Amino acid sequence: MTAALRLDGLSKTFPVGRGWLGKPTASVKAVHPIDLTVPRGETLGIVGESGCGKSTLARMLVGLLPPSTGSIEIEGAALDTADPTAFGKRIQYVFQDPISSLNPRKTIRQVMEAPLRHLHGMKRAEREARIREIFADVNLREEFLDRYPHEFSGGQAQRIGIARALAADASILILDEPVSALDVSVQAQVLNLLADLKGKRDLTYLFISHDLAVVEAVADRIAVLYFGSVVEIGPAAQVFAAPRHPYTKLLADSAPVVGRPLTAPEAKGSELPDPLNPPPGCAFAARCLRATEQCRSTVPRLDDTGDGTRAACFHPLDAPTA
Repeated sequence: MTAALRLDGLSKTFPVGRGWLGKPTASVKAVHPIDLTVPRGETLGIVGESGCGKSTLARMLVGLLPPSTGSIEIEGAALDTADPTAFGKRIQYVFQDPISSLNPRKTIRQVMEAPLRHLHGMKRAEREARIREIFADVNLREEFLDRYPHEFSGGQAQRIGIARALAADASILILDEPVSALDVSVQAQVLNLLADLKGKRDLTYLFISHDLAVVEAVADRIAVLYFGSVVEIGPAAQVFAAPRHPYTKLLADSAPVVGRPLTAPEAKGSELPDPLNPPPGCAFAARCLRATEQCRSTVPRLDDTGDGTRAACFHPLDAPTA
């Protein structure tokens, strides 16, 4: 299967503090080197608690942040990560807050025309035909084009955000919490729309969300991030039904379920490691009941567990028996 997206050693480190000569006094590694391949037409779900590096990874993929190391390939072509304009035609971002992501001083027509004019150099007649086609695809009326963002509901604004991403004719969409700000009934409408567009336009999705139920429902595979690293990746149905990494099980047990009382899945005081002073071994060791001295001294590799899942754990959870 053709790879739509390939990451090779992609990482991001931020300088922290300034010394007397303006040099940084420390650094925070927000994303550790990631090797990842996403086949064309796949929806890869990316999950993890706040601060795990999901949004930093997404911003690197669309050129909003330059990576510290590594490379990005889209359909076999390497992107110049130092040139943000190289990303626009290939990969686009759908933001979490649909209304604030739209320029309040511009009409929807102006918002839609921007990528068509600057990325594709379309003339006016071509732009109008393209916008009509996209609006039909996302079930929006053409009369909306002369209105401003504040005149729309959250669901309508998110459809406009999706339409803007489609206008660039990109083959990959980064969906960063695309339904978390919407009512439950509207969430279903937007998710169904995304599924229809994926099939119709042969799109590839990276779907970032805190809502594990939504990710499990829409994703083909799931990548679990913890402290800037991928700790588990595998088929969506398998990763949460039979997690191999203890952190993945913690996430699944933490998710609220109708009819089940809320309980703490781990002891009080359990926290993420200090990013300015990361632990020498597995970053999850201090929170893991299965941790040994090996875990506290050596960083585990992301290895195949033998059932189609890869986990970065020396002592993975047992696979379910047939």
